[in-house]
Amino acid sequence: MSGIFETLSGAAGIRAEGKSAQNIATFNAAVAQQQAAAARIKARFAQKRQVKRGEEIKSALTAKIGAAGGIGSLVAADLAAEQAAEIELGILVTGFEGEIAAGQAESQAELDRLTGRIAEQRGKAAARTANIQFGIQLGTLGIGSGLLKGAKKTVAPAGTFKATTGMSQVQFGRRFLTGF
Repeated sequence: MSGIFETLSGAAGIRAEGKSAQNIATFNAAVAQQQAAAARIKARFAQKRQVKRGEEIKSALTAKIGAAGGIGSLVAADLAAEQAAEIELGILVTGFEGEIAAGQAESQAELDRLTGRIAEQRGKAAARTANIQFGIQLGTLGIGSGLLKGAKKTVAPAGTFKATTGMSQVQFGRRFLTGF
């Protein structure tokens, strides 16, 4: 009975639309999670590449200083230390940027999941509204009296809800919203 009622009121389609929106949002969240993982991997790779490049720069600098005969000088030591600090800072910045990108992707994933849950809830609420509106139309037209199980066959004064349906509005709403 509730399946036919939901089909006639359009609620089944509204529920399906809400569920579809949730499925799309869940898929988008999964994509965002994958982007977060990719951002972290990319940052680690860039850090490794910077370490390698830093070692190359350091050895080239040491070779140039050695060729100039300044290996033991304080200036050469300061220059090497400054170069090492700059390389380390670049590596840290790359890792930090990767974490920021991953965090943004994870935030987007959580937002997508939340959007999906809200879409499903809105679909359910819209379906309930459609059921209520359709039920009220049936009750108002007097059509509901023959469709309802246990409806009274007595004639009550015209203009009352109970007269046309044989039950109170609360009972009518419960029957069609929950199927009980």
